[in-house]
Amino acid sequence: MQGVRTMERFRTRTALLALTAASGLLLTACSGGGDTGESNKAADRHDYSTGRPAPAEGRDTDERDDRREDPDHLSTFALDVDTASYDYARRTLADGRLPDPSTVRPEEFVNSFRQDYDRPDGDGFSVTVDGARTDDEDWSLVRVGLATRTTERTGERPPAALTFVIDVSGSMAEPGRLDLARKSLSVMTDRLRDDDSVALVTFSDEAETVLPMTRLEGNRDEIQDVVSDLDTQDSTNLGAGVETGYETAVEGLREGATNRVVLISDALANTGDTDADSILERVSGERREHGITLFGVGVGSDYGDALMERLADKGDGHTVYVSDSDEARKVFSEQLPRNVDLTARDAKAQVAFDPETVEEFHLVGYDNRRVADDDFRDDRVDGGEVGPGHTVTALYAVRTEPGAEGHLATATVRWLDPETRDPHEETGDLEADALDDSVWSASRGLRTSATAAYFADALGRGESDLPDAPRLDELADHADDLADSTESEEIRGLAEAIATANRLM
Repeated sequence: MQGVRTMERFRTRTALLALTAASGLLLTACSGGGDTGESNKAADRHDYSTGRPAPAEGRDTDERDDRREDPDHLSTFALDVDTASYDYARRTLADGRLPDPSTVRPEEFVNSFRQDYDRPDGDGFSVTVDGARTDDEDWSLVRVGLATRTTERTGERPPAALTFVIDVSGSMAEPGRLDLARKSLSVMTDRLRDDDSVALVTFSDEAETVLPMTRLEGNRDEIQDVVSDLDTQDSTNLGAGVETGYETAVEGLREGATNRVVLISDALANTGDTDADSILERVSGERREHGITLFGVGVGSDYGDALMERLADKGDGHTVYVSDSDEARKVFSEQLPRNVDLTARDAKAQVAFDPETVEEFHLVGYDNRRVADDDFRDDRVDGGEVGPGHTVTALYAVRTEPGAEGHLATATVRWLDPETRDPHEETGDLEADALDDSVWSASRGLRTSATAAYFADALGRGESDLPDAPRLDELADHADDLADSTESEEIRGLAEAIATANRLM
């Protein structure tokens, strides 16, 4: 089962909901290393029927017989490194508008901030589990943090074969759309290696391959010329663009390379097939047979967030959103060239809460990434694709038993080796006495995760998933204090976004 018993509405949320109505609102303590044989054995010893690690071989297991039966102690989800929801919300707030609640995905707010989790030496993940208490009775926030190796390691990454599918419809004429894409592609062309390759596909009412798969070495000027000639045309046949993009990627497929389709669009499809499932079903053979992943880059003040997010999820990839040249430069000249390598395929996480110490729990966000608990070790079930340098954070609201002591939770991440497709696992545990006294005096990373999650919770305007939710003005003060103490530009940006939302509300 996904999630648990329906949580009661938190009392402190009532005040925020009342404020919302009155204002007329519109809208990741233990860490593991890299994959080892021991980690797999440890995972196999875990007793998922109780939420505790299974006893060592030969140990008397009768002590488990009187434990309360609790079928809802597991939470399973596919990993997600998307950040588009947070970046789009910031853009919307900067334009003086509150984001549509349907575009607010809390996990993308949380995962927009880099964490200082320990890193594994090889492919795969480290696992960190920590938490802190809130002021709301027995409720705590538990953070599950997963991290891949850094991008700097011995040996070079495989070459990249990138097929750019570029929206040149009329709506892309708005400043900050096609002009931003042209500049970004030009800079990225200079940053890619000589043994990398790129192809360019454009689409408006129809799709056209304007540059077949071409090595960068000796051809940079030609590629730059094609990029500079990009111009807007008519309507948006996104389905034709994606289909032609995958066809071009297969035609230019490079064995031993990372083959990826990069879709740049405002995702405002208005011609041809506009359904994500239908669009990707037509290219499912190429996607599954050749392992071609989809990287979505959203642009524009009006942006088809739901369609782009669905395309990326179904296309075994992820999405980002860019609204200015600084963000575009980071994505195209730093993130994309650096992260064309994959360290894990079909990655999934499962958290087992101990029914002796945990009364209720709720995963914050990941609504579109939930996986049936029985499918955790079914490697035919899609998970998330993750590259080097990434961190993934999942936040849980957890109600502990009064006076809870001992084991609280075990988090396990499972992934497939990107080359051999062999499965691997890593685990981390949390004890009840490891919970910090207060969320607001916890580590920088946990405080940042909590602040981002509470912000998304407020913007979402639904029933609260989080205990002890502060008012937005109080949350803005917490964010200001955190930004001052860390001197972090990204946290300062979070504080400013919260302050803007508070004014708009």
